Amino acid sequence: MNLEKVINDKNTNLLKRIDKQKVPEHVAIIMDGNGRWATKKGLPRSFGHNKGVNVLKEILKASKKLGCKVLTVYAFSTENWTRPTKEVDFLINLFNEVLRNEIKEIHQESIRIKFIGDLTPFPENLKNTIYSSESLTKNNKNFLLNVCVNYGGRQEIVKVAKELALKSSSGEIKPSEVNEELFNSELLTRGIKDPELLIRTSGEKRISNFLLWQLAYSEIYISEVLWPDFNEHEFLKAVIDYQSRNRRFGGIESLPNESFKDSRCSS
Repeated sequence: MNLEKVINDKNTNLLKRIDKQKVPEHVAIIMDGNGRWATKKGLPRSFGHNKGVNVLKEILKASKKLGCKVLTVYAFSTENWTRPTKEVDFLINLFNEVLRNEIKEIHQESIRIKFIGDLTPFPENLKNTIYSSESLTKNNKNFLLNVCVNYGGRQEIVKVAKELALKSSSGEIKPSEVNEELFNSELLTRGIKDPELLIRTSGEKRISNFLLWQLAYSEIYISEVLWPDFNEHEFLKAVIDYQSRNRRFGGIESLPNESFKDSRCSS
């Protein structure tokens, strides 16, 4: 039996179930489970991180092929610095190596890459690779890949609050002018539509300080699959589940032939 053909057939069947008019424009992913995947196999955690890079490449292609426009991935959180120094150093070197090796193909695919987070603590060689990659792809329009590194949702909100407070104290804006639109304009994701779908792998049911403002009305899909085992098939399942949701944004559908009645007890 041709395993590749079986996989392709399964993906084709899932694709037939997807409404191309309702594909999420922006998908965010918490890529969780690299270390656990490796540990379960008796391998160093670095093997899981390496495998995770290949999965990201597959999902990037799958989301672009499906018609999504933006993919935002959580690559390194502000809390990840607490991991063992050897693992942090490995991840930093991996970021640099992968970006240097893959950026030409990313550019050829007309994908723009943007890094979101505080790059200050990273070594100069990585920062230079990041800046050159962003510069090379800045005019690409087909697809946007956001990579969140040294990023934290709370830290981002505090940063915006400080910036608005400074503008208010200097007289640039009035406190009464602060609203959601102005707040959005100061976010690291300004100009980018909020994610319609958040996918988290590994079965963990939390958002781990990721895009706290932007995920306010995102649909959340929890996959039990560890990130190194995640693939196009699992991604398509997440999109199908998303399309089954009724997105009301806090409202309700009108109810014909039914009027609202006050249910409070009268004295």
